[in-house]
Order: sequence, then structure tokens, then C-alpha cells
Amino acid sequence: MSHISRSTLIIAVFFGIDKVVALVRQIIMPRVFTTIELDVFLAANNIPDLLSVLISGGALGVALIPVLSEYLEQRGRPAAWELFTRILNLAFVVTGLLALTIAMFAEWIVGTWIVPGFSPDEIALTAELMRLDLFAIMVFAISGLAMAGLQANQHFLLPAMAPVLYNLGQIFGIVVLSPEESYAIGPIAMPAGLGLGIHGLVYGVILGAALHLLIQVPGLIRYGFRWRPEIGLNTPGVRQVLRLLGPRVVTMACIQWFFLVRDNLASRLGEGSVTGLNYGWFMMQVPETLIGTALAIAILPTLAEEFVRGDKDAFRETINRGIRVMLGLTVPAAALLAAGIRPVIGIIGLEPHVEDLAVVATRVYLLGLSGHALLEIAARSFYARQDARTPLAAAFLNAVLLYSILAISLYRPFGVGGIALANSIAFTLEAVILFLLLRRDVPGVFQARETALRAFASAGIGAAVVLLVNWAAGTDSTGGLTSILLGGAALTAGGLAALPFIWKEIKLVVNI
Repeated sequence: MSHISRSTLIIAVFFGIDKVVALVRQIIMPRVFTTIELDVFLAANNIPDLLSVLISGGALGVALIPVLSEYLEQRGRPAAWELFTRILNLAFVVTGLLALTIAMFAEWIVGTWIVPGFSPDEIALTAELMRLDLFAIMVFAISGLAMAGLQANQHFLLPAMAPVLYNLGQIFGIVVLSPEESYAIGPIAMPAGLGLGIHGLVYGVILGAALHLLIQVPGLIRYGFRWRPEIGLNTPGVRQVLRLLGPRVVTMACIQWFFLVRDNLASRLGEGSVTGLNYGWFMMQVPETLIGTALAIAILPTLAEEFVRGDKDAFRETINRGIRVMLGLTVPAAALLAAGIRPVIGIIGLEPHVEDLAVVATRVYLLGLSGHALLEIAARSFYARQDARTPLAAAFLNAVLLYSILAISLYRPFGVGGIALANSIAFTLEAVILFLLLRRDVPGVFQARETALRAFASAGIGAAVVLLVNWAAGTDSTGGLTSILLGGAALTAGGLAALPFIWKEIKLVVNI
């Protein structure tokens, strides 16, 4: 296996474990909390999540990795760690100041921008939970950059394990801290906990964030990281990262705009709409994370190194191999999951009307699965070339114009399905635009016509088999053991039927 293949496999395996643990969390939550409490908790995460991806995680991490890769290639690890320390300290200070500001105006932000359709009591509780959640974001200000630092050193194991521990912390909060009385998960009787209610879940989030950081500390020590109290805004490396960071921050803000608009509109559609859309998004994110995110994370340091070396042929071929893998795997995955999603959602145990909303949202979100996955590699292709402005322009036009107009137009007549459809269309078009722009500077990118044809054939055959097996078995959505087993058998049969059509891409995964 190539280095990228090994790294992708490590990331995908632990992301898969993380999704299983997250699914356990999602199954437990409706049994401990009411639908209103879930709506409130999910809405409370909006601004903290935005702060996390802007400062401590996605934005700064992606802006930092290309520069760290350059430093490691040309100046050595001590110089790279010196730059990393300066960026880490700067991120922590800025995150703290922003968190303090958000805490002061939390209730106004929630009632005006996030969920104006909530009642006054629900808005107050949402703001209270948001303030608590900001403590976790302070930890992520360090932990998110630790992930970027280790990935720049081509170490992916500990960063891949960190999300699993984050979810385990949340499960501890749900199971131990939150329950006020006993409850049941199928045949399993669960005892009452400390009785902290929905606040216990937020304390679990804070615990999970701490575990997310601590698991990565041994990796930082192994690669020689030593913390020093310095920032140095005028040093060349810091300025280089900030030049990339500015556009990346705005780009990530545009991406988070999707979630703010989603929950804002969903709060006007009635109880359970926010939860249904969030569960639908979670289901779509399972294959997107395992395929798109895992490969994109593994491929970014290699693309950055190829760009620094000036190896244009290797740069183009790495991107094309990634595209073929993503198309070959995500198109069938979307079709299979859309056809067999009802029994899977049934495992969670949502209220019937919320389950129906989640099924609709999942199927419509899956229309954009390939677009989401391809966007991961398209954007990183520009960041590897230290070009953050092009992804910014595409994301801004997409979020502010296309998605906002579509979502506002579609949510009234089509409900949660309209909001999800706007998302799928917008992200897919953004990926297409970025690849068209990339081809101007990197001719020959996106040579995947044969893969696309076979992927769609695979999707059609696989989905038909899933539907046929579910119909023949009479699979329902009760979430019972029989339904779960039959639903899993249907997805397995569909996957096996789809496999021969995409065998080339399966083999390419090993040698990307």
C-alpha cells in the first residue's frame, strides 16, 4: 500500500469506529432527552461549532498544514515547531476573546439569528447551554491545531483516535450525568444518573474535548514539540499562515452559514424539524467522512509537498486518483443508503414524526454526497498550492447567494426536504466550479468519465437489490432486532451486487 493509502485506511478505520460510537450516542439521546431538549441542544451548538471550525479546527488547520509542510521540507522540524507554537498561542488568545464576547450576547444571538421560532424559555436554555459549550471550544483551540501539527508530520493515528474519545465523553455525559430516572434501550434497563438533565450532556462535551486533546499529547512529545510563550505576529511564517487563514476563515464561515440558515428555517417548521435535519445530516456524513474526509485529510500533506517540489505531474495524478476513488465509492454508497435508510433510522428510536423527517432529510442530503466528498479534495487542491482566495470566492457565492435563495424558496413548500435539497445542490455546484477553475492551471484534472459511468451503473444495481430484499423480507422501521438484521442484510446484498462495477476503484484505494 502507498503512504496515502495507509494513512487513508488508518483515518477511515478510526472514523468508522467514531461513527459507530456516535451512532450509539444518537440512539441513547432520544431515550434520555425529549425532542424539545434535543432541538435546544443541537441549536446551542451552532455558534460554538462555528467558532471551533473558524479558529481552532478546520480553518486554521488547513491553512497551517501547507506552511508547516514547507517548513518541514525546507527548514526542518525545529523551525516548524517554532511556527506551530506561535500559531497555537495566537489561536488560544483569539478564541478566548471571541468566546467571552459570544457569552455576553448569547441570548440575543440565539433569539435573533439561530432559532427565532423557539419560545422564550427555549431561547434562554439554548443560550445557557451555548455558554457552557464555549469551555469545550477553548480546549479545541489547542486540540484542533494539535491534529494539524501531527498530520503535517504525516502522523495520522492519534488525530484519528481523538474524535472517538470526544464521543465517549459525550456518552458519559448522557449515561452518567444526565438521566433523572431509569430508562431502557431495547431489552437493556439503564439506571438513573446524577440527574443533571440536558446540562449533563454539555458537561460530557467538555469532558470529550479534554480527552480529544490528551490523546494527542504523546504524539506531540514524540515529534519533539516544546511549548514556548511566544506569538510574534511579524515573523514571516506567522504572516504566511495568516495570509492563508484570512480567506479560509471566511470560507469556513460561509460553510457554517449553511447550518445557521438550516436551523433558523427549521425552527419555523415545528417541533422535531431541527432534530430531523440534524439526524439526516449525521447519516449522510457517515459515508462522507469515511470516504471524502479521510482521503482528503491524508492527501493534503502529499499535495503540499508535491507543489513545493514543483512536481506538476505527480500533483495532477494524485488529484485524479482521489477523484476516481471518491466517485467510485460515494455514488453507490449514496444510492444504497438512500434505498435502505428506513431500518437504519429505526434503530435510533425517534418519535414517529421525527423519524419520518430524518428519513426524508437523509435521502435528500445523500443526493449531494458525491458533491460534498469531491469538494473536500477540490478545496484542498487549492490550499496545497497556498491559494485560499479561490475557494473563498466559490464558498461565498455559494452560501450567500445560491444556498440562501434556494433554502428560503424551498423550505415552505417542501419542509425539511427543501432545506436539505438546497444544501445538496449548492455543495455539488461549488465542487464543480472549483474543479473547472483548477483545470485552468492544472490541465488534465478530473479525468474520470469511465469511473462515473460505472459508478452510476453500480448505484442502480445496488439500490435495486436493497429495495428488492427489503420488499421481499417485509422490513419495517420498528427498530426491532429482526428489522435491523434484515435491513443490514439488504444493504450487504446491495453492496455485493454493486461491487463488481467499481472493482477498479476498490483496487485504486490500495495504491492511491
